Amino acid sequence: MAGEALKLYNTLSRKKELFEPIDPSNVRMYVCGPTVYDYAHIGNARPIIVFDVLYRLLRHIYGPKHVTYARNITDVEDKINARAAEEGVAIDEITARTIDQFHTDIKALGVLEPTVEPRATDHIAQMKAMIEALVENGHAYVAAEHVLFDVASMPDYGRLSNRSLDEMEAGARVEVAPYKKGPMDFVLWKPSEKGEPAWPSPLGLTTPGRPGWHIECSAMSETHLGKIFDIHGGGIDLAFPHHENEIAQSRCAFETERMANVWMHNGFLQVEGQKMSKSLGNFVTINELLTTDNFGGRPWPGEVLRLAMLATHYRQPIDWTIRGLEQSMGMLSGLFPFADKWSESDEAKAEPVLEALADDLNTPRALSEVHKLDKAEEHQAVGFAMRFLGFTGDSLKSEEAKADEKRRRVQVRADSLITARNAARKAKNFAEADRIRDELAEMGIALKDGPDGTTWEVVR
Repeated sequence: MAGEALKLYNTLSRKKELFEPIDPSNVRMYVCGPTVYDYAHIGNARPIIVFDVLYRLLRHIYGPKHVTYARNITDVEDKINARAAEEGVAIDEITARTIDQFHTDIKALGVLEPTVEPRATDHIAQMKAMIEALVENGHAYVAAEHVLFDVASMPDYGRLSNRSLDEMEAGARVEVAPYKKGPMDFVLWKPSEKGEPAWPSPLGLTTPGRPGWHIECSAMSETHLGKIFDIHGGGIDLAFPHHENEIAQSRCAFETERMANVWMHNGFLQVEGQKMSKSLGNFVTINELLTTDNFGGRPWPGEVLRLAMLATHYRQPIDWTIRGLEQSMGMLSGLFPFADKWSESDEAKAEPVLEALADDLNTPRALSEVHKLDKAEEHQAVGFAMRFLGFTGDSLKSEEAKADEKRRRVQVRADSLITARNAARKAKNFAEADRIRDELAEMGIALKDGPDGTTWEVVR
């Protein structure tokens, strides 16, 4: 990249920093993926899309073979257990079905597959080894068949979320279990109830159990990226307590000064100006947007969802609106014909786009630069930039193909009904002729009877 070097905002330092990988021949990034118990909602799509753009940029700078991207799947967790009990099916059935749904939905968003997609249940041995190391190091303890992290044993706990231990304890709203040493101590391992996933417990505990949520990501990231890696990403809602607890576990288990050099967090998402929730009736899944007319009266192509997400800088809150989707649809409709007209030689003209991305993934500025290229009729550079951002036009081509097929079916049906209506009029069956006219009107088709026969047009 001929322009400026890559700069990323680091939540840990609260400033934008020049990115310098630990090993340029193997740049390593970990992003928290889904907990697989239900359809992923549109808020879940934001980190998937944001860090896909970063993955593409890192591959461009360092080479595709020199970037390792791990995005996990949490397939053991209380919400999964609850959903399986609610449906009366096996937990494996819930997780397998939901993982398939997730992969289908995000494929439509144009994201690349990560280098590795670890699952929590495949890393139980690594989790137990970490838990045993934490107890041995004096950072965890056993109580009532649980293993808990001793937060007070880590003096700088709270650095990521910029909270002191006193502030966190004062703000703690959960009921503190009597076996905890401190109110902020969190579970590393807990006993399982009958019917819940269970494995032999570490440290000689007699009750089979399962890991806490936080230890899962620590074990998976270390297994695939090492004790210290370059970038850890996720939604801002995960900064505390999940990412804070990951840091605590990993640093204390492996006795390192840090877990990841750069911590990146995307902002919150709301829907039409309100916090998304099922109680407000504005809870929207990726699948719902792709396949139903529940949001805006039509299904939306995946690339439209992707563009609407990238129109706001990743660190800013985003308001997910029908208007925003309509604007994204309009922009893509004008630009996607150029997606096939590009080559690597067009990179130089698209350099302003790449420079915008190198400035902490400034996608709104990058899209503005694409507009400038379009106005200058640098269509091959537009194609290169759109491809780089993950747009191929395939979902819109599919949309056009569906529209063409719908028009064809309407024409065949209209011609058939008009033939039947003409036959009814000839037989002086005017009631039937009127009924057919009404049926056509419901299809949005207006008839015009003339001396040369009947013609029709679509009026809506």
